[in-house]
Amino acid sequence: VSGGWELEVHGTEAKLVRKIAGEKITVTFNINNSIPPSAEEDTQEQQKPDEQEPELTSTPNFVVEVIKDDTKQTLVLDCHFPEDEIGHEGEEESDIFTIREVSFQPTGEADWKDTNYTLNTDSLDWALYDHLMDFLADRGVDNTFADELIELSTALEHQEYIKFLEDLKSFVKCQ
Repeated sequence: VSGGWELEVHGTEAKLVRKIAGEKITVTFNINNSIPPSAEEDTQEQQKPDEQEPELTSTPNFVVEVIKDDTKQTLVLDCHFPEDEIGHEGEEESDIFTIREVSFQPTGEADWKDTNYTLNTDSLDWALYDHLMDFLADRGVDNTFADELIELSTALEHQEYIKFLEDLKSFVKCQ
């Protein structure tokens, strides 16, 4: 991923970390259940024998955490790829990911508190929503980043899938 992000991978969970101007930005995602089900169903029903299978793409939900050096709070933005936006490259100005929820959480706590207010963006003023998207873009989380996240997630998902098949083969074969 371009832009100076450091990657950490632990099994199916990946974390991208970047530090800029007194802030630490962390993006985490999990590749489990990240392949949209409609892609799998469509390929089996409509595929002709000589057609090449469409490539499966991993589009995981992801969480962006922004921590400012001098605060005890973390701004948490829960993002996802809407299924109807994926693969629409020709449309300018359209964001390929959306922010679903926004909250503040205590910095340094492993578990987030359900008692902290979480704002669902469905009821959010569009101007404020646009400012949040600009806030993310200023920190390197934009459409280019999202495209690269999809590529990274897809590669990690394929890698884990192959490893799973190899483990399954050896487990079933070993009697």
